[in-house]
Amino acid sequence: MKKRVTLTFPQKTVHMPVTYLLAKDFNVAANIIRAQVAPNQVGKLVLELSGDIDELEAALEWLKAQGIIVSLASREILIDEEKCVDCGLCTGVCPTEALTLDPNSFRLKFLRSRCVVCEQCIPACPLQAISTNF
Repeated sequence: MKKRVTLTFPQKTVHMPVTYLLAKDFNVAANIIRAQVAPNQVGKLVLELSGDIDELEAALEWLKAQGIIVSLASREILIDEEKCVDCGLCTGVCPTEALTLDPNSFRLKFLRSRCVVCEQCIPACPLQAISTNF
């Protein structure tokens, strides 16, 4: 099972090797989608966690017990397919190539797993077909 979560770290827990401990102690793989962590500051980490459902739940409870705020609803990029005309302007600003044009159909393809929600595509879209869920 996979879950995408946002972790908010208090200053005292930023130093913890969380992704290592999730793998070692809970057998949960953590794919880092986005990170904003600095010493002596509140940190944020967007992860896609995968593993057995019971191990995932135990890992999330452990994170909460460490004082880490766990939010299951993380931001996502949304594309309004009725507004999108597949012009490709958004693909030029996407740093992870989550947005590409299919070479055969010239239709916009969005690979959500590659998206880090940098939001550079939002102002690039002339038809305002791209937004976030926040």
